[in-house]
Amino acid sequence: MKDRVFEEIKDLTTEQINPLTKDIDSMPVERILQMINEEDRRVAEIVGAEIPYIAQAVDLIVDAFKRGGRLFYVGAGTSGRLGVLDAAECPPTFGVRVEMIQGVIAGGNKALVQAQEGAEDKFEQGANDLRAREVGREDVVCGIAASRRTPYVIGAIEQARKAGAKTIYITCNPREEMNIPVDVAICPVVGPEVIMGSTRMKAGTATKLVLNMLTTTAMIRLGKVYGNLMVDLQMTSKKLEERSKRILMLATGVDYEEAGSALKSAGGHVKTALVMILAGVDSRTAQKRLQQADGFVRKAITME
Repeated sequence: MKDRVFEEIKDLTTEQINPLTKDIDSMPVERILQMINEEDRRVAEIVGAEIPYIAQAVDLIVDAFKRGGRLFYVGAGTSGRLGVLDAAECPPTFGVRVEMIQGVIAGGNKALVQAQEGAEDKFEQGANDLRAREVGREDVVCGIAASRRTPYVIGAIEQARKAGAKTIYITCNPREEMNIPVDVAICPVVGPEVIMGSTRMKAGTATKLVLNMLTTTAMIRLGKVYGNLMVDLQMTSKKLEERSKRILMLATGVDYEEAGSALKSAGGHVKTALVMILAGVDSRTAQKRLQQADGFVRKAITME
């Protein structure tokens, strides 16, 4: 008798043989690279077709953030690592609390650098990991599983729903096969991988694109961007300190010294410095305007 898991995976889109690369093992290096590149180029368009669903997910995330809620990414293997990566990048880029966006990976932190293959099969551990983080109705949980069927992720999603959290699911299998109850399903079906089942490739690329879209758009909608400049970054390194000065220079036309002086007066807060310069006000007034404008620089500089 065939194993249940065998029956689950044999018909998945992500587990099929790609007819375009079936002879890849006999190709010279440049042709192998061309084949990989040709498949990768299809990914962005496929993700683009999912924008209506990605938009719904962004709305859930923004609503949660405005209520003081959090976003949790939950995944195993490549999917989990991508979630952790996106979560880790948000605090320095957008100045948010570390707790606001969290990546949860099957197998814990060790799985970030060394595969913990059996961890993905632990349904109850997915639920336990969310209980430990006290996920509740103010939060959003985004499951990430290219195959859709990862038990650890399904366990986490079921626990999230029991706790009243909103749920999102990212999978690279078709929407019509989605049998896991969630508020929004995002299904970029990138087709069979260059190497059968190696979902770190096209599926991983599609997932990374979607995660970029989710958090970046959410941050824009929360006033973390002025124009297309990141204006809530944290000056936690010399590079970010100098980037902050350059942002002020680009947005206001001041020179390097003036930018540094404004940042110092603003306590290192780029948005405050921007309002100070563009509205011609002192630091305290700039901070008050930003508070009244819910953190949106464009609104703050036009206030009377």
